[in-house]
Amino acid sequence: MTKKRVWPAVIVVGIVLTGLTVAQAADRSSVAVAVQEFKFAPPALTVRAGTTVTWTNHDEETHTVTSATGAFASAGLGHEEGFSETFTRPGRYEYFCALHPHMKATVIVR
Repeated sequence: MTKKRVWPAVIVVGIVLTGLTVAQAADRSSVAVAVQEFKFAPPALTVRAGTTVTWTNHDEETHTVTSATGAFASAGLGHEEGFSETFTRPGRYEYFCALHPHMKATVIVR
């Protein structure tokens, strides 16, 4: 009888582990960048093609996320507002805050 009870437990463990693998893969398809203390954190980020990057402004001041080449640009982001961009092509994407040009960072897509 104990052998019959072990199989359902093995099946449940397998389902849970499969769920974790799917969740981990999903985590890789989205990445968060904090806008805080007049900085982008992290200042350099490497992601795979197809990844969505979401910036959230934690400062009280308004900031933007503006591509140096015009590939993407957010409107002004107020406190706790966000902006997302999905990077589909490999390359180096430098960006800055249009309101505070000293704030610069890079997304590298592989």
